[in-house]
Amino acid sequence: MRCIVAMVCLLCSARLFAQGDAVAAYIDEYANAHHYSGSILVQWHDGTRVVRSYGLANIPMRVANTPQTRFKIASVTKLFTSVLILQLVEQGRLELDRPIKTYLPDYVGEAGNKVTIQQLLNHTSGLPSFDGVTDQATALKEGIPVYQLPHTSEQLMAQFSGGKLASTPGEKFNYNNADYVVLGQIISRLYGRPYETVLQDRILDPLHMINSGVLHHGDIVDRLADTYWYPDDRKILSRDLPVYPENWYAAGAMYSTTGDLLKFAQALFNGKLIAPETLQAMIRPGLDEYGDGLWSYQLTAGGARHPVIKRPGSIMGAQAQFLHVMDQDITVIMLGNTSVIDADALVENIAKRAIR
Repeated sequence: MRCIVAMVCLLCSARLFAQGDAVAAYIDEYANAHHYSGSILVQWHDGTRVVRSYGLANIPMRVANTPQTRFKIASVTKLFTSVLILQLVEQGRLELDRPIKTYLPDYVGEAGNKVTIQQLLNHTSGLPSFDGVTDQATALKEGIPVYQLPHTSEQLMAQFSGGKLASTPGEKFNYNNADYVVLGQIISRLYGRPYETVLQDRILDPLHMINSGVLHHGDIVDRLADTYWYPDDRKILSRDLPVYPENWYAAGAMYSTTGDLLKFAQALFNGKLIAPETLQAMIRPGLDEYGDGLWSYQLTAGGARHPVIKRPGSIMGAQAQFLHVMDQDITVIMLGNTSVIDADALVENIAKRAIR
């Protein structure tokens, strides 16, 4: 009997290794065909892993991307903010159905007594978006004042979240960085410390995520990839527009590596950051299949449907994807520094090939 069990285990391991080779071959072929620049990590439940890096972290200096390269992760930051909020819920210090003014009594604006913490988490707050520039042509012509001028998080909240609501809270999904700026302020207020200090103390340090943090315009971050985008139809890579990355705050200011995000994934899905029942509530899809800081939906692969969560992030050339296949315990992380591919399609195609 033991021999039979051992043989079955060996066969399963061999199948996973072969599958890993097939996934790696697909990623290599795609990266070469589409001039992809960045790092990709895929891990299966047994620890089998594919790690790949392509392209250049700095084009003029010809510095190659490696698994140790740090990348801007844009809105993947929202997933960390959501976890910090849900930790406060578990501590009994915050209730999701309470309005903003419960925790920010000096909040100025119509949302204060009408918008709940849950509605901020799932982007149904009705707050007006402060991302007024919606296309590249306008950004190139008029700039992006919200991000190209220095603002503190308090100024962002007061200036862009302190007026009238754009829609009735809870009525419709409206993806909005303003929601997570307010959440970052709530986290800071309840802990009595800056958001990034809480992030460091509650998640990054306990998980030994030594290659992750919050970006600031004045800081030089070792091994951080520069980002490049296509600003027009010529398809010629240019440096991103100059911005203050800290203006994205709790909505999108972080940097990380594929290895560090894998640590985060393992902790999140193994009950080390929030309890399993809290995680289930977090990933429960609402409007637009959105949960608390992530999309939660069914991915079809091999004729079967699999529950997945996905947290993408994109700021000009910064392209990030965090995907987990829940029933297979497969994690796919993609961090890129050029806007040359359809990152959503790539990460889903990788996941489909990784599913057994």
